[in-house]
Amino acid sequence: MNIFRLTGDLSHLAAIIILLRKIWKSRSCAGISAKSQILFAVVFTTRYLDLLTSFISFYNTTMKVVYIACAYATVYLIYVKFKATYDGNHDTFRVEFLLVPVGGLSFVVNHDFSPLEILWTFSIYLESVAILPQLFMISKTGEAETITTHYLFFLGLYRTLYLFNWIWRFYFEGFFDLIAIAAGIVQTVLYCDFFYLYVTKVLKGKKLSLPA
Repeated sequence: MNIFRLTGDLSHLAAIIILLRKIWKSRSCAGISAKSQILFAVVFTTRYLDLLTSFISFYNTTMKVVYIACAYATVYLIYVKFKATYDGNHDTFRVEFLLVPVGGLSFVVNHDFSPLEILWTFSIYLESVAILPQLFMISKTGEAETITTHYLFFLGLYRTLYLFNWIWRFYFEGFFDLIAIAAGIVQTVLYCDFFYLYVTKVLKGKKLSLPA
């Protein structure tokens, strides 16, 4: 494992912990898109079905279980524990506009036409756009809490570090996965505008707002 993969995983884990801590400490899920969190839960579920069929390492298995558990814990907090604080009126992104094309693409462009491989490919494609409901919600409300922006920043950092991980693996291991790289680039591009606003506003103590 290289440093980019490790720091990428830690950034991803930090994002999840920041979100869970924010919800639990404030006893509120205001400003959080439940639709994005459901999509992430679907991403981890379909990607890590190999937990039932193969073992790579203790680290790999642990991280997969943690991601799945945290994803469903977040959905539980939003829809059950703190349901009264969920702002469904602003969380209106049509997720079918993501699921249908992503599902179709995973059947057409994949490494192997088998159930596990198609589901893995589906998870890769879906993760690249799963944050869109959250970004849409922020643009609709006009601003985001600082903790929410930190969560988004670490998610974007995770994807950026994974791009460097793939570059490292290509040069030192000869590994190249066009599907994962292409999806990762799409996801990183979605965060570009947010990164700029994060650096120019949030880090200077200003509230972040995205154009509607």
